[in-house]
Amino acid sequence: MSYFNNKFVHQLILLVLGAICVLGFSPFYVYPASLISLGGLSYFLQQSKTTKNAAWLGFLYGLGLFGVGIYWIYISLHDFGGMPSFMAGFATFLLSAFMASFIALTTACAYWLTSKVQQNNKTQTTLLLTMALAVIWGLADWTRSWIFTGFPWLTMGYTQVPDGPLAGFMPVIGVYGVSTLTVLLAGLMTLFMQHTLFNQQRNKTFANKVVGIISILLVGGFLLKQIQWSEPTGEPIETALLQGNIAQDLKWAPEITAQTISRYIGMVKQSQAKLIILPETAFPILSNQITPEIKTVLTDHAKANNGNILLGIVEYDEINKAYFNGALSVGSEPTQHYEKSHLVPFGEFIPFKQIFGWIYRDLLNMPMSDMSRGATNQTPMTLSNQKIAVNVCYEDVFGEEIIRQLPEATLLVNVTNDAWYGESFAADQHMQFSQARALETGRTVLRATNTGATAMIDPKGNVLAHAPHFIQTTLNVSAQPYTGITPYVRFGNWLFIILSFGAVALLLIRKYR
Repeated sequence: MSYFNNKFVHQLILLVLGAICVLGFSPFYVYPASLISLGGLSYFLQQSKTTKNAAWLGFLYGLGLFGVGIYWIYISLHDFGGMPSFMAGFATFLLSAFMASFIALTTACAYWLTSKVQQNNKTQTTLLLTMALAVIWGLADWTRSWIFTGFPWLTMGYTQVPDGPLAGFMPVIGVYGVSTLTVLLAGLMTLFMQHTLFNQQRNKTFANKVVGIISILLVGGFLLKQIQWSEPTGEPIETALLQGNIAQDLKWAPEITAQTISRYIGMVKQSQAKLIILPETAFPILSNQITPEIKTVLTDHAKANNGNILLGIVEYDEINKAYFNGALSVGSEPTQHYEKSHLVPFGEFIPFKQIFGWIYRDLLNMPMSDMSRGATNQTPMTLSNQKIAVNVCYEDVFGEEIIRQLPEATLLVNVTNDAWYGESFAADQHMQFSQARALETGRTVLRATNTGATAMIDPKGNVLAHAPHFIQTTLNVSAQPYTGITPYVRFGNWLFIILSFGAVALLLIRKYR
């Protein structure tokens, strides 16, 4: 019975450790909490006796992490999608469990890669296990970014943004590389405590080796933070980021369409900024439904400011009968368009429509849920003598896609509607991902959202201006364009991928040597 109780307590601790890790993400930004949490997981993994046991503890940890970290999926499905509470809860649990399975595979693979040498040198094995866990974790986070179109939410590297000691590596190896280093640092800290504070028979040589690696990580992160990867170009652009605060359950209601458009036009008229940015699908109509009168009002006001208006809207291709979630500009420059390329499955398109179409027909109330993809490679918009790379909502979670418009782009603009997730911390998490894109690219990021988080972020990932959530407001900022190229912009994820698979190859060679 005592064995069962101990086992139960261990499982509960793993769930709690996973939940604690969420504190490293926005809106909390407590990166030490994530390091402590990951260190705890590393310690339990060292106690594993079998690969199956290693997988189970990783799954429990992941269930705690994602169960708490993406609980807002329930809000989207139930409160705004209209799905029955039981089904919404079950769907959220299934997604959390699926995400947790990646951590289960990570811990299982790390244990399997290093288990063969445990009998020969236990101390050395703990270091190899720590390194293996870090490398496989980074690869697992990267895999989550593309498998089944990708859902890289709560990628561990984000816990270092913007003030973590490893944030300096972001412009070099990207968020997945920083995931690897974050898990490595947490594991090494655990090893150091095990072999110094809690071990009477201290192995000074081993402890010195661990301290040496920790020092390299910390000093390297500090020195890389001092590098200016980009430099200002041109004058700052006076910019207005409009936050209309249209309730999601009313946003697409035909009876308030005119009221919504009128609200945004009123906000536009009150702004004298050269660049006025409206959020994703600000006008709840198709682009070809904008009346000539409305277009004239917007264009004339932008020209009077000697600038442009960037409007998030659904565009309709009459020739191909296709809908695109995108943005268009009006004003001093000719009208330019951006069409969203990376769509949200089950939100903007229906995968396996013949199988899952009934979910939308019978259970959900999600307008514009079957859109088409825009072109993979699109050119930045030329506005106010600058090249502006536009992305829509979820797209800025994918750093390797954002850099497609670089290094030509001098500003990054994200238009978003996170009202789907209510007053959860989904919008804050999303803003942290934009902070990582600023670090990776060395560019200012402008975010215009429906309900929050509307913000301006500098190239170091710092939020310089942030509008309160869930109020109608205009955030006026002076946006500095930047030019230059970071290693991540030049190589994308390839540095991380090559180094990671090289490390796995070395671990395999050691295992079978």
